[in-house]
Amino acid sequence: MTAPTDRTPQALDRVRAGVRLPEDWRERVRPQAPDGLSSRLFLLTVLFTLVVGALILGPNAASFHERWLLDRLQAAELASVGVEALPYNAVDDATADQLLRIGGVSAVAISDQGVMRQLLRAPNLPRTPDFIDLRRKNSGARLVDPIRTLFAPEDRSIRVRAAPRYRSGDFIDVVAPAEPLKQELQAFLLNSLLVSLLISAVAGGLLYAGLAVLVLRPLRRVTRSIEGFAADPQAPGPVPSDRHDEIGRVERELARMQEEVRLSLRSRSRLVALGEAVAKINHDLRNMLTSAQIASDRLADSADPQVAKALPRLERALGRAAALTRNVLDYGKSEEPEPVLDRIALAPAVTAAAEDAGLEPAGVRLVKVIPTGFIVQADGDQLHRILVNLMRNARQAIEGDTTRIGRPEGAARGSVRVEAEADGAGCIIRVVDDGPGIPPRLSERLFEPFVSGAGADGTGLGLTISRELAAAHGGELRLVETGPTGTTFALRLPG
Repeated sequence: MTAPTDRTPQALDRVRAGVRLPEDWRERVRPQAPDGLSSRLFLLTVLFTLVVGALILGPNAASFHERWLLDRLQAAELASVGVEALPYNAVDDATADQLLRIGGVSAVAISDQGVMRQLLRAPNLPRTPDFIDLRRKNSGARLVDPIRTLFAPEDRSIRVRAAPRYRSGDFIDVVAPAEPLKQELQAFLLNSLLVSLLISAVAGGLLYAGLAVLVLRPLRRVTRSIEGFAADPQAPGPVPSDRHDEIGRVERELARMQEEVRLSLRSRSRLVALGEAVAKINHDLRNMLTSAQIASDRLADSADPQVAKALPRLERALGRAAALTRNVLDYGKSEEPEPVLDRIALAPAVTAAAEDAGLEPAGVRLVKVIPTGFIVQADGDQLHRILVNLMRNARQAIEGDTTRIGRPEGAARGSVRVEAEADGAGCIIRVVDDGPGIPPRLSERLFEPFVSGAGADGTGLGLTISRELAAAHGGELRLVETGPTGTTFALRLPG
């Protein structure tokens, strides 16, 4: 019997429950916009580039504004120098006015040693000019000036003051109409905006292309791997790339997790098959055990001393087997009863478990290193199962050791030593054998289901069940050490 292999674990549960998934369930869970991340990255890149361009545009506009005013100042200053350099002011006033207005100004004044001289008188202005002193570097004012110019009325004028460059003097003042500056500033901002849009589109495209190659394409590969795994978990997945960045690590970790899930699904399928098999034979086995119990009751009247000696052991074995068939339907859904704790003398419990595990003086013998009257708090039946599993595994390992073949007849082939000691939180029971040890490939997965070193005779469930029973007591079962000289298991039980 094989379990379905083309379902996710959730889908597998639903199929077992008799509910089938719709045929289009894969399309329903698939993202509606597979390229949504790509589009968002491109738009975000363009948006961020525009934001950066807008942040740069303010200082650029301030620089353009200041540079335009400086050009007007320098043109007016050069014209004034030319006019004043002529002997006896040979240029008439009309020509001087024309030379000064070439620089785009309507008034020019020079301050020299505290004396203010007006070289070009301004006409009557409808409003007082706005004053800008370029000698004082105020960053806030420099950023605000272009905004004031853009939203100023057409009849606005600007009075600009700066230190002269081509002549002596304290400062030079000019008055210039703001409308030409406004028009040139608008053209400058429009050109800058177009250039920013072009740069944003180019930068967004290049960044998108780089992200598509470095990130988006590998992410699509990872997405396809996940979708393929969801459609058929048992199908082999794609081989992870050998990249050493985060994407490569994600691919390798995803492949590792998918392989772990595949192993878990295989184990689960085997558990389901095992449970179904147990459910089928459970009824017949209970009838067989009932018949065996009736036969054992009849043997109680036998006068044979050997029968009387073996009868208690037979009755215990039949009772435990009957209880097991009542409580276990399959391992995957096994419902172990809660342990009923009682004070149990450990030495007799170990002796009874050794008999059921097949330990005997002529074969693999039992060695007890248990303090007199040592008592443990445990469920008697579950403690018996744990000890039987440990000692049976030890006996099978010793008997399977080929180096022990050829010993004299009647000589013990090995030993299983059971030690016990109390600690502050309860007690520790150690089961030590002198067998060949557990292979390293098995020791790391020893407590997993279906992992067995006993060949065809083992199911690989004994140690798994034993650990679960120990955990139900609030304790633990662990492998302490293993090697060529033997293996040691430790069972800790709370006090």
